[in-house]
Amino acid sequence: MHPAPSIIFFTVFSGLGFGMLAFLGLGKPDVSGFTAFVFFAIAYALAVGGLISSTFHLGNPQRALKAFSQWRTSWLSREGCLAVATLIVMGLYAIGIIFFNTRIGMLGLLGAALCVLTVLGTSMIYTQIKTVPRWHHWTTPLVFLSYALTGGAFLTGQVQITAAGLVTIGILQILAWVIGDKRFAASGSTIETATGLGTIGKTRMFEAPHSSKNYLMKEMVHVIGRKHARNLRIIGLVLLSLLPWALLMFFPFSHMLAVVAILAHVAGALTTRWLFFAEAEHTVGLYYGQRG
Repeated sequence: MHPAPSIIFFTVFSGLGFGMLAFLGLGKPDVSGFTAFVFFAIAYALAVGGLISSTFHLGNPQRALKAFSQWRTSWLSREGCLAVATLIVMGLYAIGIIFFNTRIGMLGLLGAALCVLTVLGTSMIYTQIKTVPRWHHWTTPLVFLSYALTGGAFLTGQVQITAAGLVTIGILQILAWVIGDKRFAASGSTIETATGLGTIGKTRMFEAPHSSKNYLMKEMVHVIGRKHARNLRIIGLVLLSLLPWALLMFFPFSHMLAVVAILAHVAGALTTRWLFFAEAEHTVGLYYGQRG
Protein backbone atom coordinates (compact mmCIF):
# COMPACT_ATOMS: atom_id res chain seq x y z
CA MET A 1 0.00 0.00 0.00
CA HIS A 2 1.12 3.57 -0.65
CA PRO A 3 2.25 5.10 2.68
CA ALA A 4 0.52 8.49 2.43
CA PRO A 5 2.06 11.04 4.87
CA SER A 6 -1.37 12.39 5.88
CA ILE A 7 -2.58 8.94 6.99
CA ILE A 8 0.66 8.21 8.85
CA PHE A 9 0.37 11.55 10.65
CA PHE A 10 -3.30 10.88 11.38
CA THR A 11 -2.88 7.40 12.87
CA VAL A 12 0.18 8.29 14.96
CA PHE A 13 -0.73 11.70 16.35
CA SER A 14 -4.47 11.17 16.82
CA GLY A 15 -3.57 7.99 18.70
CA LEU A 16 -1.19 9.93 20.93
CA GLY A 17 -3.83 12.59 21.55
CA PHE A 18 -6.61 10.16 22.45
CA GLY A 19 -4.20 8.10 24.54
CA MET A 20 -3.26 11.22 26.46
CA LEU A 21 -6.92 12.17 26.93
CA ALA A 22 -7.64 8.68 28.27
CA PHE A 23 -5.13 9.12 31.08
CA LEU A 24 -6.36 12.63 31.81
CA GLY A 25 -9.86 11.17 32.08
CA LEU A 26 -8.54 8.77 34.72
CA GLY A 27 -7.06 11.67 36.69
CA LYS A 28 -3.47 10.97 35.70
CA PRO A 29 -1.87 13.34 36.39
CA ASP A 30 -4.04 14.99 39.02
CA VAL A 31 -3.83 18.58 37.78
CA SER A 32 -6.12 21.60 37.74
CA GLY A 33 -6.21 25.22 36.62
CA PHE A 34 -3.64 26.40 34.11
CA THR A 35 -1.57 23.20 34.37
CA ALA A 36 -4.63 21.17 33.40
CA PHE A 37 -5.28 23.58 30.53
CA VAL A 38 -1.78 22.93 29.15
CA PHE A 39 -2.22 19.15 29.31
CA PHE A 40 -5.65 19.23 27.67
CA ALA A 41 -4.47 21.71 25.03
CA ILE A 42 -1.62 19.40 24.01
CA ALA A 43 -3.92 16.37 23.93
CA TYR A 44 -6.55 18.17 21.84
CA ALA A 45 -3.92 19.57 19.47
CA LEU A 46 -2.62 16.06 18.81
CA ALA A 47 -6.05 14.42 18.50
CA VAL A 48 -7.73 17.12 16.43
CA GLY A 49 -4.61 17.80 14.36
CA GLY A 50 -4.38 14.11 13.50
CA LEU A 51 -8.05 13.94 12.56
CA ILE A 52 -7.79 17.02 10.35
CA SER A 53 -4.73 15.62 8.58
CA SER A 54 -6.72 12.55 7.53
CA THR A 55 -8.99 14.74 5.37
CA PHE A 56 -6.04 15.54 3.09
CA HIS A 57 -6.19 11.97 1.85
CA LEU A 58 -9.82 12.29 0.77
CA GLY A 59 -10.64 12.62 -2.91
CA ASN A 60 -13.33 15.20 -2.07
CA PRO A 61 -12.56 16.69 1.39
CA GLN A 62 -15.64 18.92 1.15
CA ARG A 63 -17.77 15.78 1.46
CA ALA A 64 -16.11 14.62 4.68
CA LEU A 65 -19.24 15.31 6.75
CA LYS A 66 -21.12 12.65 4.77
CA ALA A 67 -18.85 10.01 6.31
CA PHE A 68 -20.66 10.38 9.64
CA SER A 69 -23.91 9.05 8.16
CA GLN A 70 -22.58 5.55 7.37
CA TRP A 71 -21.94 4.41 10.95
CA ARG A 72 -24.08 1.28 10.52
CA THR A 73 -21.69 -0.27 8.00
CA SER A 74 -18.46 1.74 7.97
CA TRP A 75 -15.71 1.67 10.58
CA LEU A 76 -14.46 4.96 9.17
CA SER A 77 -17.81 6.52 9.98
CA ARG A 78 -17.93 4.89 13.41
CA GLU A 79 -14.48 6.20 14.21
CA GLY A 80 -15.56 9.72 13.21
CA CYS A 81 -18.68 9.55 15.40
CA LEU A 82 -16.69 8.16 18.33
CA ALA A 83 -14.04 10.86 17.93
CA VAL A 84 -16.60 13.66 18.04
CA ALA A 85 -18.36 12.12 21.06
CA THR A 86 -15.01 11.73 22.82
CA LEU A 87 -13.94 15.31 22.21
CA ILE A 88 -17.28 16.65 23.48
CA VAL A 89 -17.26 14.52 26.66
CA MET A 90 -13.61 15.26 27.41
CA GLY A 91 -14.22 18.95 26.68
CA LEU A 92 -16.93 19.09 29.36
CA TYR A 93 -14.68 17.16 31.72
CA ALA A 94 -11.81 19.59 31.08
CA ILE A 95 -14.00 22.66 31.70
CA GLY A 96 -14.89 21.35 35.14
CA ILE A 97 -11.24 20.81 36.06
CA ILE A 98 -9.79 23.97 34.52
CA PHE A 99 -12.38 26.56 35.49
CA PHE A 100 -14.18 25.08 38.52
CA ASN A 101 -11.49 22.81 40.01
CA THR A 102 -14.11 20.06 39.96
CA ARG A 103 -13.37 16.57 38.71
CA ILE A 104 -16.47 14.67 37.60
CA GLY A 105 -15.20 11.12 37.96
CA MET A 106 -17.90 9.34 35.97
CA LEU A 107 -17.53 11.81 33.09
CA GLY A 108 -13.78 11.21 33.07
CA LEU A 109 -14.25 7.43 33.03
CA LEU A 110 -16.74 7.73 30.17
CA GLY A 111 -14.32 9.95 28.26
CA ALA A 112 -11.43 7.52 28.83
CA ALA A 113 -13.54 4.61 27.58
CA LEU A 114 -14.54 6.60 24.49
CA CYS A 115 -10.86 7.39 23.83
CA VAL A 116 -10.04 3.68 23.78
CA LEU A 117 -13.04 2.95 21.54
CA THR A 118 -12.01 5.72 19.14
CA VAL A 119 -8.52 4.26 18.73
CA LEU A 120 -10.09 0.82 18.33
CA GLY A 121 -12.35 2.28 15.63
CA THR A 122 -9.30 3.65 13.82
CA SER A 123 -7.59 0.26 13.92
CA MET A 124 -10.70 -1.51 12.64
CA ILE A 125 -10.67 0.63 9.49
CA TYR A 126 -7.63 -1.43 8.50
CA THR A 127 -8.31 -4.70 10.33
CA GLN A 128 -11.55 -5.33 8.44
CA ILE A 129 -9.92 -5.12 5.00
CA LYS A 130 -9.76 -8.77 3.92
CA THR A 131 -7.86 -7.91 0.73
CA VAL A 132 -4.86 -6.92 2.86
CA PRO A 133 -4.12 -10.14 4.80
CA ARG A 134 -1.31 -8.52 6.83
CA TRP A 135 -3.84 -6.14 8.40
CA HIS A 136 -6.75 -8.57 8.63
CA HIS A 137 -5.56 -10.03 11.96
CA TRP A 138 -6.07 -9.50 15.70
CA THR A 139 -2.56 -8.05 16.07
CA THR A 140 -3.59 -4.85 14.25
CA PRO A 141 -6.00 -3.46 16.90
CA LEU A 142 -3.65 -4.53 19.70
CA VAL A 143 -0.75 -2.66 18.09
CA PHE A 144 -2.84 0.48 17.58
CA LEU A 145 -4.11 0.41 21.18
CA SER A 146 -0.64 -0.22 22.61
CA TYR A 147 0.79 2.70 20.61
CA ALA A 148 -1.94 5.05 21.84
CA LEU A 149 -1.90 4.04 25.50
CA THR A 150 1.88 3.90 25.77
CA GLY A 151 2.17 7.31 24.11
CA GLY A 152 -0.57 8.68 26.36
CA ALA A 153 1.19 7.39 29.46
CA PHE A 154 4.44 8.91 28.19
CA LEU A 155 2.93 12.36 27.62
CA THR A 156 1.16 12.40 31.00
CA GLY A 157 4.29 11.44 32.92
CA GLN A 158 3.22 7.94 34.03
CA VAL A 159 6.75 6.52 34.15
CA GLN A 160 6.04 3.00 35.42
CA ILE A 161 3.12 2.50 33.06
CA THR A 162 5.21 3.88 30.20
CA ALA A 163 8.09 1.50 30.94
CA ALA A 164 5.75 -1.50 30.91
CA GLY A 165 4.04 -0.16 27.80
CA LEU A 166 7.32 0.25 25.92
CA VAL A 167 8.19 -3.40 26.54
CA THR A 168 4.69 -4.49 25.53
CA ILE A 169 4.65 -2.38 22.39
CA GLY A 170 8.00 -3.81 21.29
CA ILE A 171 6.82 -7.39 21.77
CA LEU A 172 3.51 -6.76 19.99
CA GLN A 173 5.21 -5.04 17.06
CA ILE A 174 7.66 -7.91 16.59
CA LEU A 175 4.78 -10.39 16.82
CA ALA A 176 2.81 -8.40 14.23
CA TRP A 177 5.79 -8.50 11.85
CA VAL A 178 6.45 -12.23 12.33
CA ILE A 179 2.80 -13.17 11.81
CA GLY A 180 2.18 -10.52 9.14
CA ASP A 181 5.03 -11.73 6.93
CA LYS A 182 3.23 -15.06 6.52
CA ARG A 183 -0.32 -13.77 6.16
CA PHE A 184 -0.39 -13.19 2.39
CA ALA A 185 0.94 -16.64 1.54
CA ALA A 186 -1.42 -18.22 4.09
CA SER A 187 -4.42 -16.45 2.53
CA GLY A 188 -4.06 -18.59 -0.61
CA SER A 189 -4.36 -15.61 -2.98
CA THR A 190 -2.36 -16.11 -6.17
CA ILE A 191 -2.49 -14.87 -9.74
CA GLU A 192 -4.44 -18.04 -10.52
CA THR A 193 -7.15 -17.28 -7.94
CA ALA A 194 -7.19 -13.59 -8.87
CA THR A 195 -7.77 -14.25 -12.56
CA GLY A 196 -9.84 -17.40 -12.15
CA LEU A 197 -7.53 -19.24 -14.55
CA GLY A 198 -6.15 -21.74 -12.06
CA THR A 199 -8.18 -24.57 -13.58
CA ILE A 200 -6.05 -24.52 -16.75
CA GLY A 201 -2.73 -24.67 -14.90
CA LYS A 202 0.04 -22.29 -13.90
CA THR A 203 -0.66 -18.68 -14.89
CA ARG A 204 1.82 -15.92 -15.62
CA MET A 205 1.60 -12.32 -16.75
CA PHE A 206 1.89 -11.85 -20.51
CA GLU A 207 1.43 -8.06 -20.46
CA ALA A 208 0.59 -5.54 -17.80
CA PRO A 209 -3.14 -4.70 -17.59
CA HIS A 210 -2.42 -1.01 -18.20
CA SER A 211 0.05 0.82 -20.39
CA SER A 212 0.53 3.57 -17.78
CA LYS A 213 0.12 3.97 -14.03
CA ASN A 214 -3.41 4.28 -12.68
CA TYR A 215 -5.06 4.89 -9.31
CA LEU A 216 -4.80 1.25 -8.20
CA MET A 217 -1.10 1.11 -8.96
CA LYS A 218 -0.51 4.37 -7.14
CA GLU A 219 -2.52 3.61 -4.00
CA MET A 220 -2.55 -0.17 -3.66
CA VAL A 221 0.79 -1.33 -5.04
CA HIS A 222 3.95 -0.29 -3.23
CA VAL A 223 7.10 -2.39 -3.18
CA ILE A 224 9.85 -1.99 -0.59
CA GLY A 225 13.06 -4.02 -0.72
CA ARG A 226 13.53 -6.62 2.01
CA LYS A 227 16.88 -5.14 3.00
CA HIS A 228 15.39 -1.67 3.45
CA ALA A 229 12.41 -3.05 5.32
CA ARG A 230 14.67 -4.99 7.69
CA ASN A 231 16.82 -1.94 8.40
CA LEU A 232 13.79 0.28 8.97
CA ARG A 233 12.28 -2.30 11.31
CA ILE A 234 15.41 -2.28 13.43
CA ILE A 235 15.61 1.52 13.47
CA GLY A 236 11.89 1.83 14.22
CA LEU A 237 11.99 -0.72 17.06
CA VAL A 238 15.03 0.90 18.68
CA LEU A 239 13.49 4.37 18.57
CA LEU A 240 9.98 3.21 19.44
CA SER A 241 10.75 0.94 22.36
CA LEU A 242 14.35 0.11 23.29
CA LEU A 243 15.92 3.57 23.46
CA PRO A 244 13.09 5.29 25.39
CA TRP A 245 12.90 2.33 27.80
CA ALA A 246 16.66 2.47 28.43
CA LEU A 247 16.56 6.23 28.99
CA LEU A 248 13.76 5.87 31.53
CA MET A 249 15.23 2.88 33.37
CA PHE A 250 18.97 3.54 33.51
CA PHE A 251 19.35 7.32 33.70
CA PRO A 252 18.37 9.80 36.43
CA PHE A 253 15.06 11.42 35.52
CA SER A 254 15.12 14.93 34.09
CA HIS A 255 12.70 16.88 31.93
CA MET A 256 15.26 17.13 29.12
CA LEU A 257 15.79 13.37 29.19
CA ALA A 258 12.01 12.86 29.07
CA VAL A 259 11.73 15.12 26.01
CA VAL A 260 14.47 13.16 24.22
CA ALA A 261 12.79 9.86 25.09
CA ILE A 262 9.38 11.08 23.87
CA LEU A 263 10.82 12.44 20.62
CA ALA A 264 12.62 9.14 20.01
CA HIS A 265 9.40 7.24 20.70
CA VAL A 266 7.38 9.40 18.29
CA ALA A 267 10.08 9.07 15.59
CA GLY A 268 9.96 5.30 16.03
CA ALA A 269 6.16 5.30 15.84
CA LEU A 270 6.27 7.26 12.57
CA THR A 271 8.85 4.83 11.14
CA THR A 272 6.96 1.67 12.06
CA ARG A 273 3.65 3.16 10.95
CA TRP A 274 5.22 3.99 7.56
CA LEU A 275 6.19 0.32 7.35
CA PHE A 276 2.65 -0.67 8.37
CA PHE A 277 1.42 0.79 5.09
CA ALA A 278 4.48 0.21 2.89
CA GLU A 279 4.65 -3.52 3.66
CA ALA A 280 0.91 -4.16 3.28
CA GLU A 281 0.33 -6.43 0.30
CA HIS A 282 -3.03 -5.82 -1.39
CA THR A 283 -4.41 -8.67 -3.48
CA VAL A 284 -4.99 -6.28 -6.40
CA GLY A 285 -1.22 -6.31 -6.87
CA LEU A 286 -1.54 -9.83 -8.25
CA TYR A 287 -3.06 -8.38 -11.43
CA TYR A 288 0.15 -6.42 -11.92
CA GLY A 289 2.53 -9.25 -11.17
CA GLN A 290 3.29 -7.87 -7.69
CA ARG A 291 2.22 -8.57 -4.13
CA GLY A 292 2.79 -5.04 -2.81
